[in-house]
Amino acid sequence: MSVPRVLSIAGTDPTGGAGVQADLKSIGALGGYGMAVVTALVAQNTRGVRSIHVPPAAFLSEQLRAVSDDVALDAVKIGMLHSRALVETVDDWLHDVAPPIVVLDPVMVATSGDRLLDRAAEEAVRALCSRADLVTPNLAELAVLTGRAPAEDWRTALDQAHALHESSGAAVLVKGGHLAGGSSPDAIVADGAVHEVTGPRIATRSTHGTGCSLSSAMATLRASGLSWPDALTRAKAWLTGALAAADALQVGRGNGPVDHFHELRRAASWTDAAWQVTARVRADVDRCGFVQALGDGTLAEARFHRYLAQDALYLHGYSRVLAVAADLAPTDADRAFWGACAESALEEESRLHRERIGVATQDAASATLAYLGHLDSVAARGQYAEIVAAVLPCFWLYSDVGRRLRALSAPAHPYRDWLETYDDPAFADATKRAIAAAEAAAGAASVDERDSMTQVFVASMRLELAFFEAF
Repeated sequence: MSVPRVLSIAGTDPTGGAGVQADLKSIGALGGYGMAVVTALVAQNTRGVRSIHVPPAAFLSEQLRAVSDDVALDAVKIGMLHSRALVETVDDWLHDVAPPIVVLDPVMVATSGDRLLDRAAEEAVRALCSRADLVTPNLAELAVLTGRAPAEDWRTALDQAHALHESSGAAVLVKGGHLAGGSSPDAIVADGAVHEVTGPRIATRSTHGTGCSLSSAMATLRASGLSWPDALTRAKAWLTGALAAADALQVGRGNGPVDHFHELRRAASWTDAAWQVTARVRADVDRCGFVQALGDGTLAEARFHRYLAQDALYLHGYSRVLAVAADLAPTDADRAFWGACAESALEEESRLHRERIGVATQDAASATLAYLGHLDSVAARGQYAEIVAAVLPCFWLYSDVGRRLRALSAPAHPYRDWLETYDDPAFADATKRAIAAAEAAAGAASVDERDSMTQVFVASMRLELAFFEAF
């Protein structure tokens, strides 16, 4: 796909942490081409706003039409609109141009709680929501837009987001960063559904411009072809990293900016990016009834045996694909590693039958056949990098889930021996080797080959989820 062309319509921040400066950084960091139309010139720094100069609405209209008369826009992000006249100018332009994607960050209430617009301008922004595909208010702005008191808990915030969606028709990104607690949830609310993405709360004062950055990131990712939920998953992972790296920038003496380009400051890691892309799938694995029952020990033995029987069938086919990886591996060490993994998979299949299942067998279930069909298809193409990406989730996901479930399990847990298999130091070491092999393969791959690696990795992760859900 071509580079998405994204226009930011917002005020300025001369220290670069918010407004159009933050928008342009966010758009560029996530692969877009950024453009900017300025609504207001703001004299501010990390410690506060000193003054605002607003050019005439007619000049705003000239800027907007200068861009749209020449450039085909893929998305528009709207931020600070200082007055009713500016809101109506943007509204008229949206009516005439009809950009394919419109994200509205309704800048109405400061983090301090101060109202930034008069009542007439607030009403105009409320009407503008119906022009947007996605609205990204903070909790105070969400309250203003719905005519309610600010939410003090996540459930109330979601209820208000549903109300805004119903009144405007736009999807709503509701943000829980200002709520208390150790986590920081965000969610897309639309059409009666809630697509929630959780994340850790980063301990930092450098949060200036997070709303601007997130909304412009969402516009860019949606224009890149992602759904709103998938865009939020990617944007949240990026913004969490930007917050975690923010203090190292040492910009200003107040609330500093986030590090928009933190991903570019380290060596590009295919495995890190692939793990982040599958965050929603991994969260669904954690919420899967089978995995939860396995973790707390309430899983019925018959269900566990059905799972093990299918796992044994899977491991037999999985071993064949690992053997192909061994044949195609570029170094003697890699050939030895993948060959040993192929043998280990067959040994594990035998052990599962001998110790847990006995001689009972089953036909392959549809989820098992789908997963093996995917792996066989990748192996048949004969591309080493794709194959290691396709088999990697069976290492990485099981190591991650097994480690966490094992840590929570009691000594008398009925399936503790199985959990210990995936929390075993030898398996942890094999997982690290598999991740390193995939990273090395990605480093030698072209851009298109890396994209193919990501596609097969994501497909394997989804098939892992389907495999768990089958029991």
